[in-house]
Amino acid sequence: MAIDEQRLHAFLGKAVGDLGAAISATLIQIGDELGFYKALAAERLTSAELAERTGTHERYAREWLGNQAAGGYVDFDEATGRYGLNEEQALCLADPHGPVDLAGAYSIVEAMFHAKERTLEHFRNGQGMEWGEHHPCLFHGTERFFRAGYNANLIGAWLPALEGVVDKLRGGGRAADVGCGHGASTILMAQSFPNAQFVGYDYHGPSIEVARQRAEAAGVTNASFEVADATGYEGKDFDLIAFFDCLHDMGDPVGVARHARQALKADGNCMIVEPFAGDRVQDNLNPVGRVYFGASAQICVPVSLARHGPALGAQAGEARLRQVVVDGGGFQRFRRAAETPFNIVLEARP
Repeated sequence: MAIDEQRLHAFLGKAVGDLGAAISATLIQIGDELGFYKALAAERLTSAELAERTGTHERYAREWLGNQAAGGYVDFDEATGRYGLNEEQALCLADPHGPVDLAGAYSIVEAMFHAKERTLEHFRNGQGMEWGEHHPCLFHGTERFFRAGYNANLIGAWLPALEGVVDKLRGGGRAADVGCGHGASTILMAQSFPNAQFVGYDYHGPSIEVARQRAEAAGVTNASFEVADATGYEGKDFDLIAFFDCLHDMGDPVGVARHARQALKADGNCMIVEPFAGDRVQDNLNPVGRVYFGASAQICVPVSLARHGPALGAQAGEARLRQVVVDGGGFQRFRRAAETPFNIVLEARP
C-alpha cells in the first residue's frame, strides 16, 4: 500500500498536538488549583518568582511553565526569562467572571477518566449511568464551565432575545429552571430580576443542596430549589421555564416538553439552551463538535439510556429538538432565538 507522506506527517502532527493536550490536562487543573494562572495574570514572573508567590516548589513550577508555554497557554519573554498571561489567556484561565472558564472544563474531563471502566462496559452492553453516579468533580466542572457562558450571555443576550420575557420578569413573573444542577443559572436570573420568583428543579438531591447553599451565600431570597424530576414537578402558571444544557440528557424528553407546556401560562415562554449542533453529522465535524461528541458518548447518552430514553445526545441538532418540543411536546411556535459558538438558544411557545 502506497503511503502519502504528506498526509502521514500532517496526521502525526495533529496527533502529537492532541497527545500534548491530553498530557497537559492535569497540569491545567494543577495550575488552576495552585493559583498559577492568577499569579501570571497579575505580573510576569520567573519560575522562582512564581513558586515564591504561590508557595510551591520552583523545580515543579519551572517544568509546568515549560509545558504551558509550549502549548500556548502561557507567554514566554526570551529577553527577561519571565512568563505571563496575555489578556486573552487571562480571560479564559484566570477570570472567574470571563466568558469561558477553560480550567473548569477540565474537571469534566477528569470525571470521564473516573467513569472509564463503566463507559467501556456501556459500549459493550448498551446500558447507561445516572448523572448522580458520576464522580463529584463532574458536577463542579459542569457548574464552572457553563456558568461562565451564562454570565456572559444569559442576562444581556439570551433572555432579551425571547418575546416579552424581560418585561415579565421585571414585573414580578414566575420562572422555573428545570435541571438546574448547582443553581448557577437560577441564581443569576434571580439576582438580575429581584421582583420575580424563581424555582430550580433537579432530580439529583446533592446538587439541590449545593444550589441552596450557593443561593444563601449570594444573599438571594427570591429563588428556591426542589428535588423533582423534570416530568414530575408540581409548579404551575410559570411565565418562563428554562432548560440549560440538559434536555438532550433526559430519559423522556417528549414527556418533559409536554409537562413544561402544561406548567406554562398560556402566554408563557420556554427557553431551551442546548449545545451548538447542526442537523447533519458533517455539520458537527469541527472542534466544538468534537468536544460535544466526546462528552455525549461518556456522559449525556449514558444518562438518558440509564432511564431507557432515546439518547438524543449533545449533538441532537435543532430539527430533532423541534420534533421533541413541537411534535411530541405540543408547543406551537418554535424558533432559534440566539446562539454562541458553544450554544443554541431555542424558544418554544404554546
